[in-house]
Amino acid sequence: MSPVTVVAPRPSQDFTPPPVSLGRVGDNVQDIPQSIVIINKALMQSQGATSLQSAIKNVPGVTIGAAEGGSIGNNFNLNGFSARTDLYLDGMRDPAQYYRDTFDLEQIEILMGPASMLFGRGSTGGVINQVLKKPSMRKFTDLSQSVTSNGLVRSTADINLPVGEDAAVRVPFMFQVGKTSTRNQTEVLDFGFAPSYKFGIGTPTEVTLYSLLQRNHDHVDYGVPPLNGWPANVSPNNAYGYSSDYTDSNIAMVGATVEHKFNKDVRIRNQTQVNYVSTYVVETAPNAIGTINSAGVFTQVTYYPGAAQNLWVRQQSHDRNIIDLTIDNQTEFQAKFDTGPVKHDFLAGMEIGYESYRNQNYTRTGTCGSTTFTASYTGCTSLLYPSGGNSYLPEVATNLATSQANWVGIYGNDNIQLLPWFKLVGGVRQDIYTAQIGNSVNSANTAGNTTVPYQQQTVTFTSVRTGPIIEPTPEQSYYFSYSTSFNPSLEQLTSTTGSSILPPTTNEAFEVGAKYDLLKKNLSLTGALFQITQYNARSPNGDGTYSATGNIRVKGARIGVAGRITEDWQVFGGYTYLDGRIINGIGSGTAGNVPLNTPRDSATLWSTYTFAKKYEIGGGPTYIGQRYANNTNTVTVPGFVRWDATAAYKLEKYDVRLNVFNIGNVLYYDQVIASDGGRAVPGSGLTAMLTFNVHL
Repeated sequence: MSPVTVVAPRPSQDFTPPPVSLGRVGDNVQDIPQSIVIINKALMQSQGATSLQSAIKNVPGVTIGAAEGGSIGNNFNLNGFSARTDLYLDGMRDPAQYYRDTFDLEQIEILMGPASMLFGRGSTGGVINQVLKKPSMRKFTDLSQSVTSNGLVRSTADINLPVGEDAAVRVPFMFQVGKTSTRNQTEVLDFGFAPSYKFGIGTPTEVTLYSLLQRNHDHVDYGVPPLNGWPANVSPNNAYGYSSDYTDSNIAMVGATVEHKFNKDVRIRNQTQVNYVSTYVVETAPNAIGTINSAGVFTQVTYYPGAAQNLWVRQQSHDRNIIDLTIDNQTEFQAKFDTGPVKHDFLAGMEIGYESYRNQNYTRTGTCGSTTFTASYTGCTSLLYPSGGNSYLPEVATNLATSQANWVGIYGNDNIQLLPWFKLVGGVRQDIYTAQIGNSVNSANTAGNTTVPYQQQTVTFTSVRTGPIIEPTPEQSYYFSYSTSFNPSLEQLTSTTGSSILPPTTNEAFEVGAKYDLLKKNLSLTGALFQITQYNARSPNGDGTYSATGNIRVKGARIGVAGRITEDWQVFGGYTYLDGRIINGIGSGTAGNVPLNTPRDSATLWSTYTFAKKYEIGGGPTYIGQRYANNTNTVTVPGFVRWDATAAYKLEKYDVRLNVFNIGNVLYYDQVIASDGGRAVPGSGLTAMLTFNVHL
């Protein structure tokens, strides 16, 4: 009888980076002349990452921004620059203000550096692309139940079911309730599901219909205020809002992708996606620290040498009702062909889109001692012993900001192989972006009031990307690249100050790097040196308006490792060095300073080992160096090293995993924001999470 070999997946999963999901970026990582980090599902499960923030905060070069008055939801910095509008979902814009989960994600792709040639406006420091789970012809059901020592209970399910010879449906689910951190006022009640249907699988024409429906009822953490040049020295569990605060988000996204392959070398793809997010916010932030004298008058202080028990925190409402709508359509044509001895991998595409934004602001106003506050200040509470409690002050509607934007982009890129070991990459994109905003405040355009009632802007910009790639063998590549990007001044559709139309912020980057695949392509090593310069950065004037006079430059280096050293030993990690400088001031006294939330050094390492085929142990450190909470560098956020660990027992049908976060229970700051002088959000203390998974 002939022998029969049966191949089945091992209980341990692989950290080796999978192919990039987006054809426009490039299927082969070796042919991408920029640094890219891919976080796959196996790594997220191993680290116990349940949110987009927890999944990518361990990537060196990524820092987290906290919630503030004009922007909530996920706020990331890449390479020292804000990536607030550089979030993507399956390659389509995902700009809305909400908190993203990982229950529906197959992987996360972080492309470092300017990339307007590929993605249009934005992407100064890079882009973050979330890749949704899609149907396949393999039948499976994965069930997961988690509980943490903080009291968070989380349930997920991932069901994939073939429904014909070439069709399948997949439905991930999520529900969670409880505290997300050891800090007070961090309760959530979230649920969601992301059904998708794909037909024509394995045929020349494949069609995927997908969606995301999610409901979040969260208590957002606004952190602690600064004092004496540092985050206030208080208990890491202190929170300065009210127990009655909440943020409600309703997320509805639908999309469709049609891809037709004419042959193995020629294909065309069209994708349409509609994102609708409604967010209602009743939140209170620590605005300032001060004293209360014998007459009951509150006086703000920045430095205070006395006893902290004499200090109070002024609280400020950040209430608003936000509605985001984004409609995006992309058509891309890809072809591989030869012109004589020269090989081409050609891409041409067109993108059109529409976005609208509506933000109705509200204020709540209260008293502190004998001080009757002006609008938006709700009261005060002890710095050391905040009272929490409920607040039901009446809301008063203030500014209604409405805005909309339309854009169109046409682009082309060619990866040209001139010699077996030498390639040239060149691409160009032309964008036209038109936006208009309106504010109900100052609708009469009163002289001296800097809040404009109406603005309109049309920006035309040409983005480029080019560079050579040297590949002596298929396992190694060396590259140099030059790329540009731009950010219109009305890009975030939230501008409320400034009487003149500012030119777009423009960005350029130079990068030289190397990529190696070792151990039969099981282990990936990367390294790069880069410089990113931003021109026309927004600089505030003394009268509340802005000028485009700032320049920021970040020089850096990064190394990374991901994959499998042996069949049982896996590793993921890296180090990033950022030398950020404000060349021309983006505010009074900022020239020569370090941009906010830009640590010089950051590093992470995560490693697991499987023995006896079913037992797994692992863990590693995360390090972020000292950084500043504002561009004036008057508030310093200390660096930290945090250790996490995991242990698992894994069989074919089920596994049990224990994750322990912040083993040393160190005080560290997870997020920073420039608002209110420079707030910082402490990370969670020692926390354990037990997860039980069933595979059917």
